[in-house]
Amino acid sequence: MAIRIKARGGESAEQILRRFKKLCEKEGLTKDMKRRAYYEKPSEKRQRAQRKSLKRIQMAQLPPSQQRMSGPPQRGRRPG
Repeated sequence: MAIRIKARGGESAEQILRRFKKLCEKEGLTKDMKRRAYYEKPSEKRQRAQRKSLKRIQMAQLPPSQQRMSGPPQRGRRPG
């Protein structure tokens, strides 16, 4: 899963790096690297997978109008 970026005409190194970072984020590489930075016990993996599955089931049971609003509150914003 190699990500390749070709420099466009007149593109600076910062712009190329920004495009590369966006592609890595889109592919899920940064999330995967953070998750693999430390050893995760098999029991913790199972618990994480179970939580993810439960959340997916709960979201499917909600009406479509409420699916986007559920979840943890946004940081820096007051509920209300």
